Amino acid sequence: MIMITGGAFQGKTEFAKKLLGISDEDIKDCGSCEPEELKNARCVKHYELAVKRLLSENKDPLLFTEELDCEAVIMDEIGCGIIPLEKSGRVWREYAGRAGCITARRSERVYRLCCGIATLIKGEET
Repeated sequence: MIMITGGAFQGKTEFAKKLLGISDEDIKDCGSCEPEELKNARCVKHYELAVKRLLSENKDPLLFTEELDCEAVIMDEIGCGIIPLEKSGRVWREYAGRAGCITARRSERVYRLCCGIATLIKGEET
């Protein structure tokens, strides 16, 4: 598995498409599909939204993350900035961070993108 993370609108999806040689059809958007559709997808994006949805359905997003089997996970960093006032926002942020840690641990390579520039922060280029 490969993890690609960074802030919103930093070029993560385009980077994944070039890195993996995939198209938009190979990428499941967690904002618009059911969590079960993600389990064996080639690539998922906005994984932080899957975490949010699983929490809203009283399902364990960490167990789901452990079982995720896809080639790449694209996830926005949501832990920086202002701490949400509502408890649900703080819980989501906490679980998204933990899911990111699980994904990074399970990944052979982890990239962080900033301004469209990828930095390999775990693993070696192939």
